[in-house]
Amino acid sequence: MLKQRTIKAIVKTTGIGLHSGRKVHLSLRPAGPDTGIVFTRVDLPNAPEIRAAATNIGDTRLASVLQKDGARISTVEHLMSACAGLGIDNLYVDVDAEEIPIMDGSAASFVFLLQSAGIEEQPAAKKFIRIKRAVEVRDGDKYARLEPFFGFKLKFTIDFSHPAVDRTGQELEVDLADVSYSREIARARTFCFADEVEMMREIGLARGGSLDNAIVIDEYRILNNDGLRYDDEFVKHKMLDAIGDLYVLGRPLIASYTAYKSGHGLNNALLRELLAHEDAYEVISFEDQQAAPRGFSFDAQTAFV
Repeated sequence: MLKQRTIKAIVKTTGIGLHSGRKVHLSLRPAGPDTGIVFTRVDLPNAPEIRAAATNIGDTRLASVLQKDGARISTVEHLMSACAGLGIDNLYVDVDAEEIPIMDGSAASFVFLLQSAGIEEQPAAKKFIRIKRAVEVRDGDKYARLEPFFGFKLKFTIDFSHPAVDRTGQELEVDLADVSYSREIARARTFCFADEVEMMREIGLARGGSLDNAIVIDEYRILNNDGLRYDDEFVKHKMLDAIGDLYVLGRPLIASYTAYKSGHGLNNALLRELLAHEDAYEVISFEDQQAAPRGFSFDAQTAFV
């Protein structure tokens, strides 16, 4: 049986919220089978919980934000991406602010935390959402689409007319059965343009942003002294975000995802469109690991690593 997974021990870290600029304490705790990934605002009265679910995403301005009964937890996409990459089904995420810490702007720190805690299989079947027919959403020339595919592959295209971005790849296609998430995707950092930073700060965003947690670009070049981690880091980060946005569905997808200039809002709209059509998907498990798609049949310590 292909089993659900959680972590073995509690792990903690401290960081800064990208948009709030506030210090944040984060704890990751093991969770029982069929719990899902549950975020808790331990700083609020009665410590409200918000389960990662497509319908609980309430804001998508430059981040995916979980909202429920007045409580908010922002910038969940990088942690969710790491959970997807390591095949974590069940996890408690305790946070004492309204934002997950940005760390270095990628998912690598969260991959490290989860692996440091150890990954444990659980006595329950892992549940997948298998796409049965194509579902698509559009916004002008932007689109995001899910199609049937026995595995999980993604194709993402960005379109930035900028010298620094033009010199890198603006299209990326990966089959996660063939590509190591931890090595090839997780380290891609978020990016922004220098002339946008002040505008974002005027509306209360990017107050914690710096060259330590983002790639910053002026009119002509990358301002970070260390340059890029990948030749195609810009589009790779967009794919990292998409993996996290899609995992908010609550279960791993068996599907092909294709996107052009998509972002958090369109990714969430795609999930809601999928859920609105029950004939477009089914929930399945695999009693025989060998019957699972390539890349999902992993041992207790690995997934797309």
